[in-house]
Amino acid sequence: MKSQEAVARRLTKLCYEKGCSLYQLSYGSGVHVSTIKSIMNGKSQNPGIKTLARLCEGLGIEVQDFFEGEEFEELEFEEDEKENGLEEAV
Repeated sequence: MKSQEAVARRLTKLCYEKGCSLYQLSYGSGVHVSTIKSIMNGKSQNPGIKTLARLCEGLGIEVQDFFEGEEFEELEFEEDEKENGLEEAV
């Protein structure tokens, strides 16, 4: 699974588990709903850590808890991530 897909799936799962709509997440995190939708539908290829941290805050979880989801267990790295050394950071 590619990283952008893993992020989208994890957000979807957490919203479902918390009973939280995208609009509620937007309100609780301060992240505009259009940004959340872009992340969810893959238009946002690489959401920043500040955005993810704010979303985690809106979900009531720590950032490290976000990345402990099964979605991140077997990531496939795109070529540009490998070139930027991002595969080593995960």
